[in-house]
Amino acid sequence: MGEEKQKQNSSSSKERSGSKRKASAASGGPGDPKKPSRFASLPGISGAQLQNLNPFKSVGVKLFLIFFVAIAAIVLTLGLTSYSKAKSTIKNNTALANSQTIQQTQEKLDIILKQYEDMAMQMFFDPEMQSVIDELARNRQDEYQNFVLTDQINKKLSNQLNSNSSIKAIYLVPPEESQRIISSGSGGLDINTIREVDWFKNAKKTNQTSWVPSSKGKDGSVSFELVRSLQSLSRGGAYVIIVELKTDVIENQLNGISLGDGSKLQVGDANGQVVASTVNSEAGTKATLSFMQGQTEPTKTLETQDNEGNEILAVYNTLETTGWRLVGTVPVEMLVKDAKGILVLTMGMAVGAIVVAILIGFWMARMIATPLSKLKDLMLEGAKGNLNVRTQHKSKDEIGQLGQAFNLMVDQITKLVQQTNTTAQLVLETAGELTDASKKTAISAKEIAIATEEIANGASSLATEAERGNEMTEHMAKQMGLVITANEEMGSAARHVEQSSQYGTKQLNELLDKTHQTEEMTRELMHKVDALKQTASSVNKVLVVLQNITKQTNILSLNATIEAARAGAAGRGFMVVADEIRQLADQSRQSIDMVGQITGQIMSEMNETVEALSDAYPLFQHQMTAVKETNEIFVSVQEQMGDFTQRLQSVTESISALHDSHSVLSEGMSNVSAVAEESSATSEEVASLSNEQQSVGDHLVELSAKLENVSIQLKESLSRFTLN
Repeated sequence: MGEEKQKQNSSSSKERSGSKRKASAASGGPGDPKKPSRFASLPGISGAQLQNLNPFKSVGVKLFLIFFVAIAAIVLTLGLTSYSKAKSTIKNNTALANSQTIQQTQEKLDIILKQYEDMAMQMFFDPEMQSVIDELARNRQDEYQNFVLTDQINKKLSNQLNSNSSIKAIYLVPPEESQRIISSGSGGLDINTIREVDWFKNAKKTNQTSWVPSSKGKDGSVSFELVRSLQSLSRGGAYVIIVELKTDVIENQLNGISLGDGSKLQVGDANGQVVASTVNSEAGTKATLSFMQGQTEPTKTLETQDNEGNEILAVYNTLETTGWRLVGTVPVEMLVKDAKGILVLTMGMAVGAIVVAILIGFWMARMIATPLSKLKDLMLEGAKGNLNVRTQHKSKDEIGQLGQAFNLMVDQITKLVQQTNTTAQLVLETAGELTDASKKTAISAKEIAIATEEIANGASSLATEAERGNEMTEHMAKQMGLVITANEEMGSAARHVEQSSQYGTKQLNELLDKTHQTEEMTRELMHKVDALKQTASSVNKVLVVLQNITKQTNILSLNATIEAARAGAAGRGFMVVADEIRQLADQSRQSIDMVGQITGQIMSEMNETVEALSDAYPLFQHQMTAVKETNEIFVSVQEQMGDFTQRLQSVTESISALHDSHSVLSEGMSNVSAVAEESSATSEEVASLSNEQQSVGDHLVELSAKLENVSIQLKESLSRFTLN
């Protein structure tokens, strides 16, 4: 191992020396200024490559960017701030104006809807209407009078309907469900189910005016309803009046209002149901203004987005009469379209400022960056090894002082290189002599170490094999112990299975006896059901006789009635008796028919019972056969498990004998392993001493090689410098 390491070190040092000599030859050697040095191949050194460097590492570019960004940022900030302020002012003024418009519209709608509430109250409490309602309550049983009174109410409702074109229909719902609902007009409500809807029940409980949001009726039209429960002045009870209104009542007011281009107005309830809208198709549908969800204030102005993500300015007010919300929205884009002129002017000024910034930036970059760039090129030439370079820039500013400092630095480096070159040659000669002596010492130590290692390896292999044999015998002992335990567990399980088989045989015998008893009881039950069936047939025969008697009695009563009628006044008493007899005959006939139906049902159920018992009897026989076969299987399992237990006992005894023999073998392997370990320890101690001696020799060779390499590297490094 030491010899291989020494060869590797020697070969690597030779490779490094050869590669460095080749590099020195490629650079043209010291004192050859015409040939390029090896640093010419470094990345980022040539002028073409310098042009591709990151421009942000240039002072000129940084100055240019500072002027450019500063001027452009100032112009853009002023312009965008002006645009933003104008945009904000427009939105605030529009929001204030729209809020006032929405409030006025809300107040107007409250007045209009309040008029319909008052109209409903006046119509119901009209003296003539109350008189008709009171008369209708007193004459509920007279159908004709009810028809006349209902017609009078209907005419009253029709007159009110004809006087206002916005009313689709009027309904008057009496307090009792037995009374017919009075309606006038072509409304969309279903009068058959009107008492079942929730808003009707709530209006009846609260005894206050309720407004039902728009919905599509059975005729497909959209309308909303005014609902009010009113107590009659007489004893008529609480009536519910329903006025079905067209959405035009609200939409006509909304269509006459404009909040701006693209604006939209909408009236909806708290659940998002649209009552009316400037968009005709939205009435009666769910609102698409998702931003209204969670709004609890009665009135508010907010900037938000519609469902399509467009910015809008929204204003809403709550109607006092209905609790509905009047919402007005206008797109922000349409509001601020006039402010875009400021934005265009800002962009023009920004372009002009950018042009000025570019001109100033280029001038500053040329004044400062050009001298620095020339000095940078001279430094790169010096980095390549050319120490003959000097700067010619003689200005009095910081850049001129930097050039003078550069010239002084190159002079000092030239002197240092000349002194170091002489010292490196002396070190190289001494390192060669030391390397030869170290190699001879290392070869002798290596031969001794190899012989000692071979002895130690043989002893170690013997100890390893002995240890492996000992581990194998111990593993076999553990496995045999597991086999013995498994055999004992299998024997216990076999005995448990044998006992379970005995218990199963006993249980199956008991089940067989129970099955025999069940079969006998089923057969006896079938006989009793047949007897009951015959008894029911006899009852049917008796019922037939009773039916004939009833018919005869009915005929006799009819004849008696005829005779009593012939007798005139003298036979009236007999006629009453004949009627009673006929009624009793009818009752008897009905009772006999009922008894016949019951008897027929009993007969049908008994037939079904007989069929069920007939189907169950073969199943009991099949069950007895299966129980007998299962009993035989349990007996066979019991016998086989007994034989299996005896065989397991024999196997356990054989394995125990094998375990005793294995213990003797394990003891012998342990003795062999101990002797081998002692021999291996002695050999390893000798090998360790030999390895230490070899390591000292190898380390000495390495140090000599390093000294030689350092000398060569130092000489090659100095060779890249070009001196006068």
